[in-house]
Amino acid sequence: MTRIGAGISATLPRLKPLVFLLCLVPAMTLGWDTYQVIRGTQQLTGLGANPIRELQIQTGLWTIRFLAITLAITPARQLFNLGPLAKYRRMLGLFTFFYALIHVSMWSFVDWYFDWPAMWDEVIKHKYIFVGMATFLMLIPLAATSTNWAVRKLGGRRWANLHKLVYVIAVTATVHYLWAVKKDSFFPLAYLATFAALLGYRVVQVLRRRRAGPGAARGARVERAGGAAAT
Repeated sequence: MTRIGAGISATLPRLKPLVFLLCLVPAMTLGWDTYQVIRGTQQLTGLGANPIRELQIQTGLWTIRFLAITLAITPARQLFNLGPLAKYRRMLGLFTFFYALIHVSMWSFVDWYFDWPAMWDEVIKHKYIFVGMATFLMLIPLAATSTNWAVRKLGGRRWANLHKLVYVIAVTATVHYLWAVKKDSFFPLAYLATFAALLGYRVVQVLRRRRAGPGAARGARVERAGGAAAT
């Protein structure tokens, strides 16, 4: 490791509280804009003429952004030899779920007031809603098993196998986004390319470990579970 790399690695753990606050900035900004809309002030906000629709869009986008950042942690850690980055992975994954929860809540509560029959009809009728809801449901077990206790209870192998769902989630989240916007497909396709690159990196690493032998594969599973359990 170079001197610069060693310095970055030493600094990363101390930056975690600051990164946590930065992750809250989008939610706080959207919350403030929502407050301005509810108050009925004339002040311009970033929510435009249809605040509910814009809130759904923005929380969905932040979900995908945090998902991409979470998946980029392992490649960045390995490529730049920044081991302490592993301590950020669980936090960023939980922020992915946090923004997804707000996204779904905006649709189910603000849009439909928990009208379950009507919501079910919408899920069945619109394929982008169906895929989006399936994506959220897959996120739930990942968030629920993000604790140290869950890692110990499941064991490293089962925990790692369960959390491979994140790559399926990356694909379905992007498909949901692509089908929702319909015509303006540039950004959904850009996210899809990003996730494809991250998945490709993962596949290459798995193939290399298999060629290196079973010991390397077991070590990688232990490393992933240990990194997820890091605080």
